[in-house]
Amino acid sequence: MNKILISVVGPTAIGKTKLAILLAQHYNTEIISADSRQFFKEMNIGTAVPSSEELKLAKHHFIQHKSITESYSVGDFERDAIKKLSSLFKTNEVVIMVGGSGLYVNAVTDGLNSFPTIKADVREVLNLELKEFGIEFLQKKLESLDPLYFNKVDIHNPQRVIRALEVTIGCGKPYSSFIDKPKAKRGFKVLTVGIKADRAIIYERINQRVDLMIAAGLLEEAKELLPYRNFNALQTVGYKELFNYFDDEWTLEFAISEIKKNTRRFAKRQLTWFLKNENTKWFDYDYDQNRIVNIINNEILKFKNG
Repeated sequence: MNKILISVVGPTAIGKTKLAILLAQHYNTEIISADSRQFFKEMNIGTAVPSSEELKLAKHHFIQHKSITESYSVGDFERDAIKKLSSLFKTNEVVIMVGGSGLYVNAVTDGLNSFPTIKADVREVLNLELKEFGIEFLQKKLESLDPLYFNKVDIHNPQRVIRALEVTIGCGKPYSSFIDKPKAKRGFKVLTVGIKADRAIIYERINQRVDLMIAAGLLEEAKELLPYRNFNALQTVGYKELFNYFDDEWTLEFAISEIKKNTRRFAKRQLTWFLKNENTKWFDYDYDQNRIVNIINNEILKFKNG
């Protein structure tokens, strides 16, 4: 238990990558990405994948290692990440994990909750309802059947909404009743570091990032991915809005405004998720990151002495 996983969390566009790289360099170690949007090699601009320069500064794992045509669940990620950590901890006392996907972060630090097996026809019906009535129909259904989880989940992610409904309907118990179970035993300690800012600052940074993505070629990237729009990986902010533009349902200006709005909503839900962890050490986004490293050093000493 002398091995330490430093988990860097926070909302999108807050500066997690920069801090993770600084920590990796300080401890001469490697980084595991827990950002589920960055797993897919075809999605580059719209997922804010670390630049080639950033990737050279520290070795990253689980960045663009899958294709959007492949199925890759949070359970798959938990298995692969724990296996990778076991390997990395053989030669490193400290490993860094960074990402804004709360469910994927928790899968590594605490383990996944176990769910009953559900008949396939339940999901089939939900997928048909999504296609016929839209995500709003399923959102209202989830709010009615499991309001507790409705207030936690990213309701704009069809895959998450359908999964919650699938379990709730399939076994007659709310999805929320299966989560927040006792944590899995891990062979390492976890130090969670969070970066946050006032909401207005977060929103401003998000708006700026989206503008930069558009300037960098997000429109062209989304157009190339249009034939694959029905894959789960592309049911995400930044792409689905542009698909509506390509369908002539929205103007480009409105699609970009929707990307910003939905990303802001996503950031709000990220913060809500991460603030639940009372053990997280929070820092403002503009706090000197070298001082953060010194503070983390002291925390690691406490871990080892404790």
